Amino acid sequence: MSVGIRGSPQGNVRSANVVFIIRACYIFLNGFSFVQENYMKVAISAEGTTLEAPVSRRFGISPYLIIVDLDTGELEAVRNPGSSGKRGAGVEAIVLVISKGVDAVVTGYSSPTTRKHLESNGVDVFTGVSGTIEEVLEGYKKGEIQKTQEFRSDVLDRWSFLRAGTITNAFKNSGNQFATMLPILFSVVLLMGLFNALVPGELLASLFSGSAIFDTLWGACLGSIIAGNPVNSYVIGGELLKQGVSLFAVTALIITWVTVGLVQLPAEMAALGRRFALVRNAICFILAVPIALMAVVILNAVTG
Repeated sequence: MSVGIRGSPQGNVRSANVVFIIRACYIFLNGFSFVQENYMKVAISAEGTTLEAPVSRRFGISPYLIIVDLDTGELEAVRNPGSSGKRGAGVEAIVLVISKGVDAVVTGYSSPTTRKHLESNGVDVFTGVSGTIEEVLEGYKKGEIQKTQEFRSDVLDRWSFLRAGTITNAFKNSGNQFATMLPILFSVVLLMGLFNALVPGELLASLFSGSAIFDTLWGACLGSIIAGNPVNSYVIGGELLKQGVSLFAVTALIITWVTVGLVQLPAEMAALGRRFALVRNAICFILAVPIALMAVVILNAVTG
């Protein structure tokens, strides 16, 4: 029986083997605990609510988010606010992921801005993924999906829009968004009817006196407060024009409706940071006034 002696070739080999085994065990155990600790809950963008549903190509507009707890195996399918197409929906999708305590997002594609805000809140983003939710989930558990994975040509390429499946999904998503917007449009029309009946023209005339500056300011304030799909601003703006409100006010209303959102401000601060959200909304409001004034002046100059 040969015994390795310190300093002998046999002893050096055995010592190296022991060190290698210890290091391998350390790396394995630490790597395992890292995955289990940091990625316990995963959100996967999906086209449906089951494990058989395909992974959605884009996180921001995916119809659903499948949230899976890897520890308990619990699965929750939630509607993605981004699929509605309304203003602030992208921010709401980020807030939804953060509020659910998600540790990682798995999707086909995520915009750099979305990735930045998710990662700044401790949510890692894995892109370049395709297949069914079940397949992707199994691959994720096995460590086959890497954070730095490159976009594959079958996930997002230059000519992907020509595929029949892609076109079908595009029409389907557009139809879903239109179906979501339609009841809102009908509601806005009905509310404007009540508004015309209950709000006297004298009140509107007192608020919007015809002064370009003051009308623009009032319109910007109104657009900043009202929330909803941007399409609704055209309906409301048209009704206000019929009531004699100046084009300055309506233009400012539409601009701030799209760019400023006091109702969504808490969600925006939670997702993007308090300072950024406040500065962005303030700048958009300030710029909306001269932009509205210039737009109407140019329109009047062109149309004579």
